[in-house]
Amino acid sequence: MRTTSRRHRHRGFTILELLIVIGILLAIGSLVLVNLLGASEKADVGLTRVQLKIFESELEKFRVDMKRWPAEEEGLAVLWSKDAISTDEDKEKYGGPYLREPAPKDTWGNEWIFHAPSTIVEGANFDIISIGPDKQEGTEDDLSNHDSRKESADGEFSDFSGSSSSGSAPSN
Repeated sequence: MRTTSRRHRHRGFTILELLIVIGILLAIGSLVLVNLLGASEKADVGLTRVQLKIFESELEKFRVDMKRWPAEEEGLAVLWSKDAISTDEDKEKYGGPYLREPAPKDTWGNEWIFHAPSTIVEGANFDIISIGPDKQEGTEDDLSNHDSRKESADGEFSDFSGSSSSGSAPSN
């Protein structure tokens, strides 16, 4: 029988190796998190743009039924509540609700801003504005129903047919 004086050594991870692995996992996790947050922000902006389009569409239906645009005091609430209509005569003509669910706030929990007539585009009938994620009006992240026309004309507002005009929108 042979006796050996060798001991079997069980080698584990050293503290340095563990710190390196933890560092790598944290770096990978932060990259994933940054990418997910960016996608979430883009999704919120996209959702808000869709809501703006829906509001515009439903306001057109309101105009057909009522033969007028909502007053600024009535706001977007006329799309989901007959109670927002200012006169009893108009309440009888009301063909809504135009939206199934009330939508008084944007994606970031801010109240929608409604101006009638427009304060953004001369000659436009109304503005619908989301003040965006920074919750401050008049900043770069604000979204409005005029953004798509503005972007399609490289910063100049254009009419609905896509041709550029000098700062005015068609009036209906």
